[in-house]
Amino acid sequence: MPTFLKSSRISGRREIFFVLHYIALMISILLPNYNDAKHLSACLDSIIAQSEPDWELIAVDDHSTDDSWEIMSAYAKKDGRIMIFKNENKKGVIGALQTALSKSTGQLITRMDADDLMPENKLAALKTLILKHGPGHIATGKVKYFSDHGLGEGYKRYENWLNGLMESHRHKEELYKECPLPSPAWMAYRDELLACGAFDPMIYPEDYDLCFRFYEAGIHIIASQEVVHLWRDHPQRTTRATQTYADHTFLDLKIHYFLKISRQLDRPLILWGAGKKGKRAARLLQESQQIFQWACNTPSKIGKDIYGIRMQSIEQIDYSTSPQLIILVAAPDEQKVILQQLKSEELLPGEDFFFFC
Repeated sequence: MPTFLKSSRISGRREIFFVLHYIALMISILLPNYNDAKHLSACLDSIIAQSEPDWELIAVDDHSTDDSWEIMSAYAKKDGRIMIFKNENKKGVIGALQTALSKSTGQLITRMDADDLMPENKLAALKTLILKHGPGHIATGKVKYFSDHGLGEGYKRYENWLNGLMESHRHKEELYKECPLPSPAWMAYRDELLACGAFDPMIYPEDYDLCFRFYEAGIHIIASQEVVHLWRDHPQRTTRATQTYADHTFLDLKIHYFLKISRQLDRPLILWGAGKKGKRAARLLQESQQIFQWACNTPSKIGKDIYGIRMQSIEQIDYSTSPQLIILVAAPDEQKVILQQLKSEELLPGEDFFFFC
């Protein structure tokens, strides 16, 4: 029995049931790969070294032009738990994930990126956590970025923000700020993943889109306090090199799902912020035929018409009307002031106001 089960507080018949249930459920690891020969062996070695032995790896090569296929083939010959395929669907990570899922057999599903590493206890930690809470939950945990070239401040902030969510469990409240579910660091029940549409939509960023669909289906994020993923940053990383992960695609996705799952049509809607993102959000709301008020704290814009909407000052917001507020102010210091003001009005994050950056 794994050491993490021995130390659990589950006792008696419940402990026996948990152990039998644990043993009965296998994990399928979905691994898309595109030209990651440089990092692939280290990734595969970290999977083989997992303390949890009951897994299958479905590695899918997405039209690589380097030595990836040869490396994958060599590992598959050495370990029968590793199965390799060519991407059968549209080129790209979503197509590769579709192929991987279709070839998998595990009742628990997780994914992995070919340039990253698994801490030794990753699969065990996530499996224990999700089985403890049962259906209706998706397990995740803390992450750590590393790089041979030095990490930028943006990655450090994202790591700190993600790990802060794991401690505070505020995933729902900060859903629209960034993706609160790191793509290679979750584990879900297969049936629930399929019920949410899995990787069927060809929508990027695919991890954020899937996170919204989990939320829409009422599946709750539960977090381990362990570091469950080692995230490698390098110049060729997909999120750096591909236009489908550009910043504007995130805002489009946020507006789409806000209107679908969080918007309460019986309440006024206020857009707070008139910078570049604020203007794009206004356009998206107009395209969706939404009626909204627009406020900012830039004196030169107040009282002017932008896109046919009269810009008002922050002081003009009437909280007595029970509005919902989309906030597109990026400066951390300004966000703190805004948060204090909204709390003084007894507004609730994730229900009354939503930070979009």
